[in-house]
Amino acid sequence: MMLKPKSHIQDLRIYEPGRPLEEVARELGLDVGTMVKLASNENPLGPSPKAVAAMKASASDMHLYPDGGCHYLRQGLAQALGVPPETLVFGCGSNEIIELLGHVFMEADTNIVMSEQAFIIYHLIAAGWRAETRFVPVVDHGHDLDAMAAAIDEKTRIVFVANPNNPTGTLLDPDAVRAFATKVPDEVLLVLDEAYIELLEPQQRPELQLKRDNILVLRTFSKAYGLAGLRVGYGIGHPELVRCLEAFRQPFNVTAMGQHAALAAVTDTEHVEALCRVTRDGLAQLSAAAAARDIPVVPSCVNFILLETGRGRERFEALKQQGVIVRPMDGYGLPEHIRVSIGTAEENQRFIDALDHILA
Repeated sequence: MMLKPKSHIQDLRIYEPGRPLEEVARELGLDVGTMVKLASNENPLGPSPKAVAAMKASASDMHLYPDGGCHYLRQGLAQALGVPPETLVFGCGSNEIIELLGHVFMEADTNIVMSEQAFIIYHLIAAGWRAETRFVPVVDHGHDLDAMAAAIDEKTRIVFVANPNNPTGTLLDPDAVRAFATKVPDEVLLVLDEAYIELLEPQQRPELQLKRDNILVLRTFSKAYGLAGLRVGYGIGHPELVRCLEAFRQPFNVTAMGQHAALAAVTDTEHVEALCRVTRDGLAQLSAAAAARDIPVVPSCVNFILLETGRGRERFEALKQQGVIVRPMDGYGLPEHIRVSIGTAEENQRFIDALDHILA
């Protein structure tokens, strides 16, 4: 190629997405109807029924551009969360908001701080802006908040804390998070990525952390509400921070159908409660199966579980041959592990049976 991208771009690592089931089935000669995908932490119950109704009702209006300011979604979500509307920013998934943070805060000779086993997109965005990523070793597969605080210096622009954490499924103590927030300097942004927060039992869910002006909370409609295919995420933060992000937000970045669906999903507490039950039961099912096979497990509180099967990439490939798709974890520095999303009881058992087959 004769084009000349920025010198550091060719060295960037590309995020590894899962392939469509149909393509994997065609490659392996399998019946796609018998395959199970437990790789992307998707909602096994499907989208919120209220969201589906809203999508159908709005389908005939898709020739119109979406509301560029997400007015009705903004008002509805603000009321549900009990926050002022001007504290909300919306993105094409919460990933886009992380990208907006790159535009606003990251450049060469700056750095971000994150756990070495947390959502890899933080690092990829920083690398795109030539910002250093300071990876902090984990403690019991979770964030070492004291070490993260010690890693902050005058060049730090953002500290990322994923809570609950992806890919390990660990949850931080709310008091520890509050104490950590006071250690982050006022000029450094603390991002609390709470993509999985609604999957926790009500008594586990921490209160919304907005006591300080330098905090941005990220959430999404992809997980609990089952709208991953629509890509609707949001951030909650100080109005001036939101204004900075809005300066780089592309017009019409959230689709009209996505806005209608998300607004309807906000009120669908029954769907979220049902998913929490499925998640709780599925974690128990897979944890018991792993214990019976002497496979170490990282205790999880959300809709995926990290299993130390040994030879993670090899196990992933072998399970794929059995029509079960999970996630290899070598990209996260966990080459001996696989991550398994919680599915229905039948899907979970399908994984267990396939695991037994490859272990035998």
